[in-house]
Amino acid sequence: MVNNTFQSVIDTFDIFLGAVRDTIVMSIVSLVIAGIIGLALGLALYATRPGNLLGNRTAHTILNVVVNLVRPIPFVIFLAAIAPLSRVVVQTTIGVPAVTFAISLAAAFAVSRIVEQNLLAVDPGVVEAARSAGAHPVSILLTVLIPEGLGPLILGYTFIYIGIVDMTAQGALIGGGGLGEYAITYGSQRYDWWIVYVSVAAIVVIVQLGQFLGNRLARATLRR
Repeated sequence: MVNNTFQSVIDTFDIFLGAVRDTIVMSIVSLVIAGIIGLALGLALYATRPGNLLGNRTAHTILNVVVNLVRPIPFVIFLAAIAPLSRVVVQTTIGVPAVTFAISLAAAFAVSRIVEQNLLAVDPGVVEAARSAGAHPVSILLTVLIPEGLGPLILGYTFIYIGIVDMTAQGALIGGGGLGEYAITYGSQRYDWWIVYVSVAAIVVIVQLGQFLGNRLARATLRR
């Protein structure tokens, strides 16, 4: 039966708050983990590119192939594909831990490409100056390249954050909690569109807050 009243939202408000909390937790934890792994991969992709600081065609080709193999996989299929690994790492294939693990891995490969692209945009003259001064390649990566590309990197991470929020909703397919599961279980499956609309509005707010914070941080960094 179609529910056309707002009462259902009020009746499930505690569940809604829990769903908001789960979405925020999954998004932030996944962003942090993916950000760290993706940064390391991105630095490796940049550094091993032929002619760069640690130029190694074989290593770069292997990294490039791995990233390109994982990135195009739809997240829904990725969730299923890594279920055995999820069981080993987080001891479950369902719920918030499993979704967070899957998002962290999937997003890490996207982050790596964003990191690589932003580092390639850094003025080569800055890198050459550091190399001429005798700086170690790792030192150049950490103390020259990252600070120089920090503003665009923050914007790139903000873009990934928005994609991560989207992936938390898809995690509802394996009982991942969050607003996606709330919208499906209490909304669309019961033809209760108010719950669906409230879930959409909450996701929009979460995304906008993340976008606002990312823009502010990037603007502050670029004005240094």
